[in-house]
Parts: sequence; C-alpha cells; structure tokens
Amino acid sequence: MKIEPKQIKVREIFDSYVDNGDDGVFAYGGKLAIRPAYQREFVYNAEQAEAVLHTVLHGFPLNVMYWVNIGGDRYEVLDGQQRTLSVMQYLKHQFPITIDGKRYYWDALPDDKYQAIMNYDFMIYICEGTESEKLEWFRVVNIAGEKLTDQELRNSVYTGQWLSDAKRYFSKRNCAAKLLSERYITGDPNRQELLEKALRGICEFQGIREITEYMAAHKSDSDADELWQYFQDVIHWTEKIFPDYQPDMKGLDWCHFYNIYHTRTYNSSVMKSEVQRLHADEEVQKKKGIYEYLLCRDNDPYAGRLLNLRAFDNRDKMTAYTRQKGICPICGKHFAFSEMEGDHIKPWSQGGATVLENCQMLCRECNARKTDKY
Repeated sequence: MKIEPKQIKVREIFDSYVDNGDDGVFAYGGKLAIRPAYQREFVYNAEQAEAVLHTVLHGFPLNVMYWVNIGGDRYEVLDGQQRTLSVMQYLKHQFPITIDGKRYYWDALPDDKYQAIMNYDFMIYICEGTESEKLEWFRVVNIAGEKLTDQELRNSVYTGQWLSDAKRYFSKRNCAAKLLSERYITGDPNRQELLEKALRGICEFQGIREITEYMAAHKSDSDADELWQYFQDVIHWTEKIFPDYQPDMKGLDWCHFYNIYHTRTYNSSVMKSEVQRLHADEEVQKKKGIYEYLLCRDNDPYAGRLLNLRAFDNRDKMTAYTRQKGICPICGKHFAFSEMEGDHIKPWSQGGATVLENCQMLCRECNARKTDKY
C-alpha cells in the first residue's frame, strides 16, 4: 500500500472545475473526481461552508484529505469532499461570505484575500495499492470527518464503469431503485445503503460470500444491468405474491425472501386473504412476521415462531398443571412444574386459542418432540 502526502494549492485544484450534476463534479485539470457520478450530494449547510472559507483565509490547517488513485493520474476524493466543494463553489460565485460585517462574493474580495484562497495548500494523502490493501486501510482509518459507510468504502476501491452505472440506479435520493422499492426496502441511497442491500441480495442469490467478491468480478463490466434486473425481479415478485400492500411490509429483507422462496408457487388471492386474517388475529403478536410465515409455513412445522404467538400465562399453566396432577399426558411421567411447558391442546394453526381450556402441560422433552406446535 502506497500513501503519498502531497500539498496542492487551491488554484491547481480549481483548474477546470466543473459541476455536471448527476454526471459528477470534476477539477484539477479534469483529473480529480470531487464527487463521482451518482455519489452522495453536497451536504454542508451555508454556515459550515463559510467556516471552511474563513479557515482558508486565516491560513489555518484544514483536516487532512484523502484521494484515491484510480489509475494513471486520475483520482477520486475519498474524504474531504465537503471541504473541497465549499471552496470550489465559493470560487464559482455560488455563495458569499461575511468579512468585517460585509458580504463578499469571490470577485469582490480584496486582492490579498483572493490570493490567500488561491494559494492555500490542501494537505492530501494520495492512496494507491491493490483493492484489498486499500479497502483494509480505509477501514482501519475510517476516515476523518464524517464516517464512511461500508459500502462507501467499497465504492472507493472498486471504481469503474460498472460502479458508475450501479450508482445511476441506486445512489441518488430519487434514483430508480428508490422510487421502485421505497414501500418495501429502507435505506439512504446517498449513503449507498440501497446499493449495499441490492448487492447483499444478489450475492446470496448467486452463492457469493462477500460483496467485494461480486464487485471485483464485475468491476470492468460496461454496465450494472444484472444487478438492476435482479433488484427489479425482487420487487415485482413481492408485489405479485402480496398484492395488498401493508405498511408493516416496509423494512423486511425482501431480497432474502426472494432468494429463498421465489421458485415456489403461491396463490396471490389466498395470500391476500391470509394476510388480512392474520392481521386480525389477536394471537399474532408480531405482525411483521406474517409474510415470511406465509411463504414458508407449508414446509416448516416451526413457522409459527415467526409470529410470536401469544403464550399461556403462569396462572393458566399452574391451573393446567394442577388439573393434570403433574403428569405429562404424552409420556405419562410426573414432573415438577418448573420442568414442564405450556402447550396448545388444539394447535393455533387448527383454530386453537390461547385460553385455559386449551392449555396442557408437557414435559420439555415431549414438547420438543411434538411436531404440530402451532
């Protein structure tokens, strides 16, 4: 891993500065991507941006910034984006600053103050190395200023056309993935959380252990169509299986559900009525578990645990224990109360309620062996 400290004057960085909106912000003679295409947007408020300019005008040091060498003499800002953009945007006449009670745009500054800005040195660490070296170093440092998310760190290492295309879909506040999935999947696209969830899903789908493996394998691809198509499949499958949207569907791991259950056949009309029935069932304590329960119940005898079904209270269990005289009705042996567990005589799945009349006490071993628990 090579880390080279370098002092670069503002005037050099400002050379060829251009803001192309969604297509990125570039400077330093076109060699530096201050904000790569579809990266996090500028987030400093006016007070913070002005504070950066006053720091520069006084010649005080700003925190060290980090650039990543992405090949040849081209770089991306890993840390320092907001500070760099504050200075660049001021020099592009986008906001004024206050000096001695007066407001100044850059072209009204006294010459000495203008030169103080243009000749100010940014302290830059330029990082170069293998993908694994850079990722490990970035994680250890986990950069000064606003902490980077895991996916932002990965993005800084696995740059290229594939990543730019993936960001186009997943990394803007109103990106296509956000608009498609906002009722189902949570995550801030600006912090790359939506991209990370899509990547985690497709890695599970393809049997890949780490997101970095997928990004490394596709780094040189011309587009991210495979990832985008997978994500669309997840959402469209969800909408098809559960046509009646419920607010508690949001935030569930729909990528995981798709990966596990998408090859099974479901009747959407039945699923709709079952969702309504289970929402109305007072025995169901965990409504967000309804959807996975319906997806897996035919193949998992323990699916009911996803619903956190209402349990018998101690009073009912003690009454049932006394009624049974401590005898387990399955094995016929006597046990202390503490050695037994409350169980539904008629399972909940067959309409049994959590009431005293439906309570029996089983020894732990028999209760564990019982197949129709729910």
